Amino acid sequence: MEKKRILIVDDEEAFTRMMKLVLEQTGLYNVGQESKGTQALATAREFKPDLILLDVVMPGLDGGDLAAEIQAEPQCRGIPFVFLTAVLTKDEAGQEGVVRGGMHFLAKPVKLHELVKCIEERLSG
Repeated sequence: MEKKRILIVDDEEAFTRMMKLVLEQTGLYNVGQESKGTQALATAREFKPDLILLDVVMPGLDGGDLAAEIQAEPQCRGIPFVFLTAVLTKDEAGQEGVVRGGMHFLAKPVKLHELVKCIEERLSG
């Protein structure tokens, strides 16, 4: 079975490295990472992810604007996103996260089983 490709875009490099390691240890995913929002579109074009985990608040760039920019790219259109954010609390997002405007949000810090469940739901849906 071919592993799904997950791209993590977050300005916190330690967070992206940790998430990459943890997700790859599941044996389910090949994970790419990008810590510069301004480079995320180029990275998405090159990596060709099946799903993007995207921080909401990054220096100089809003995650929602970046998602729209990536979705506008013909070869990236249709890639699902999961927004990871510290703006929402765990209580606000709940264990399953929250969907607003068709986008799925998970509160940081996120537990591995919650993240994998969310990824699998977005990939199958």
